[in-house]
Amino acid sequence: MSTPSNDLRSGKPQELLQRYLQAVRFWLPKSQQEDILAELSEDLRSQVEDKETELGRPLDETELGAILKKCGNPMRVASRYQPGQYLIGPTWFPVYRFVLKLVLLWVLIPVFVVIVGPAIVLSNPDRGAGLLQTFGNLWTAWIIAGGVITLVFAILERVQVKCDVADKWDPRSLPPLAKEQVQSGAKSICEIAFGVLALIWLLLAPQYPVLAFGPAAAFLKFGPLWHQFYIPMILLTLFGLAHQIIGLARPQWNWLPPLGRLLSIVLTLIVLNFVINAAGHTAHNEWHPFVTLVDRAQDSARYNQIAALVNVSVLLSIAGTWLGLSIAAVIETWKLLRLIRKRIPQGHNAAPFRAA
Repeated sequence: MSTPSNDLRSGKPQELLQRYLQAVRFWLPKSQQEDILAELSEDLRSQVEDKETELGRPLDETELGAILKKCGNPMRVASRYQPGQYLIGPTWFPVYRFVLKLVLLWVLIPVFVVIVGPAIVLSNPDRGAGLLQTFGNLWTAWIIAGGVITLVFAILERVQVKCDVADKWDPRSLPPLAKEQVQSGAKSICEIAFGVLALIWLLLAPQYPVLAFGPAAAFLKFGPLWHQFYIPMILLTLFGLAHQIIGLARPQWNWLPPLGRLLSIVLTLIVLNFVINAAGHTAHNEWHPFVTLVDRAQDSARYNQIAALVNVSVLLSIAGTWLGLSIAAVIETWKLLRLIRKRIPQGHNAAPFRAA
């Protein structure tokens, strides 16, 4: 009985087992990780030893993968140790709790302390009233963000019940071990955090132009194009957040990041193309599509020059962004095609094992 476990200590099967345990660990509460993983590891090793004794040889990666697949998706396995939930089931609850904590504590509080709070307090002659308004807005943001996140995960829970997506996974697609996994998770968290910051900025900028213009908000305001493309920008940001959150929740879907980035880039290019075309069609021979002057500054030649300079700068920035995204679209397409080519042979090789 000792030989099988010794054979498992090296090679790809052992690495696959460690990757599986690592993926389960990510979704477990820190206080329970060691105990649960010790129990799970012992159970898996017992299953491996039984199978190796039955076959009379060490298991290969495909056979170990079959045992892990039978055990279940790492997130679903971790969810079995969570208390029962009603609106959001145990499969999605670890992700829901993580995203809720990320947005409410790690994103909204810093944003209101560093950006929103100072903007409100400095623009209000009564500093005390400005401070109270900041706390009120923070509380409102918490309620709205918590409600939206809860709604999104409740929908995901219902969709999962119908599609049973948690069972459609391949153990061989688990994230790599150690440093690469830490960097990948940290990168995903940073992308989500910046996406939430961008969404908050977009939602607050119309009410607090100082967030966009700084001191220039005294004489500049958003132009007509801002109002025309405001909703598409919100939707693009929400789309980016959605595929990043799903990618974090489903790390085994290694096709999702390149596909999500490609779709996001293509949609952004479409919107930017409409923005550039719309910028060239302005009325009254006045070219102020992006920013305009507030009423009290309309007669100032100096402010008109500044507004014209800002509009030209914004247009050049948008054109540069369009060019950069076009190159990025080609790169992401190449990455996605390369990933598809890698997955096709695996499908053909796996067939004989299933038939056996």
